[in-house]
Formats: sequence, structure tokens, C-alpha cells
Amino acid sequence: MTTPHKGAPATPSSGRALTATKVLTHAADLFAERGPAATSLRDVAARSGVNQGLIFRHVGNKDQLVGAVLDFLAQELESAREAGVDAAVVENMIERQWKVLARSVLDGYDPGELQGRFPSVSTLVDRFRDCHDSEADARLAVAHTVALGLGWRLFGPFLRAAAGLEDVSEAELKRAVDQQTTRLLTAASDDTT
Repeated sequence: MTTPHKGAPATPSSGRALTATKVLTHAADLFAERGPAATSLRDVAARSGVNQGLIFRHVGNKDQLVGAVLDFLAQELESAREAGVDAAVVENMIERQWKVLARSVLDGYDPGELQGRFPSVSTLVDRFRDCHDSEADARLAVAHTVALGLGWRLFGPFLRAAAGLEDVSEAELKRAVDQQTTRLLTAASDDTT
């Protein structure tokens, strides 16, 4: 999502890479808070402490920024998981990523067109492929699992109230969601229907 740069490639410690990381981090925070539609490039520049022109130079236009943020958050989460980062930190990262994703979709952005990689979903498909009769079944199981998690994460208060689950503890709810997630991911399709 970044524009090509002539000369030496950017390294993590280069000014270009540091600027892009700063911009993407602050854009992600703003998108999580209020969504991309309510966030201007000027807002991102001000929060990042950079000139708005640097955003165009290092990332691109608004659509490119949304895509770059989605890719950045996905990569950040994948790297944290691979590094064994504390589960509470990973949970916060997931929360932020899914808020940005949900707000982006609600604002009319299509992550399928803007985001280049979906490492968490790909990892789940790879991990649970053998539990299903076909590639399509494995992909559907993962999609259903992500939808379940996203639904509870974003609409938990509504779901609790609507289904009369206010007295169910967080631990019980988490256990029930985890059981359904396991069932979805590990159950081969039922050919008896």
C-alpha cells in the first residue's frame, strides 16, 4: 500500500518506515474511535505529528490508508501471536483490529478490495482444514467462527439483553462461545441432511 521509494529499501529503523508506522498506528486509533469516514487525512496528520503530505507520500490517499491500516493491524496481530506476546495484549489488539474492521465496513469500505492479506483467517483455515470434508467446508467453518467472535465482541451487550443473558457470567459466556467455536472448527460436515 505504500508508494514505491527510489533508492535504498526502507528498513524498520529508517525514517520512512518509522513515519509510516507512526501514521498507521495513529490512523488505526482514530478509525477505531470514530471510523474512517469521520476521520480526515488532516486528522491523521495532526494526531501523528506529521505533515499531511507525508501521508500521501508514504501511504497514499484515503482508500489506500484504510487498506494499509487493515494490513498493518493484521500483520501486527500475527507478529504478536508468533512472538508469544501476553494474551491480554493480544486481546486488546484483536479488539482494536475488529473495531477498525467493523467501522470500515459500516462506512462503506470493502476490506476484500483494500486489505491485501488476512493472516489470522488463513492460519485458522490451515490449522483446521483436515477437520473438514473439503476446502470449502473448512473456509466456511472459519468464516462462521470469525462471525461468531466478531458478533459477540461487537454486539455482546445487545445479545445479552435480547436473549435474556444478563445473569450469565463473563466466564460462562466465554466458555459457551469457546465451545461453539471448537464445534464449528472441528466438526466435519454432516451429510445426513
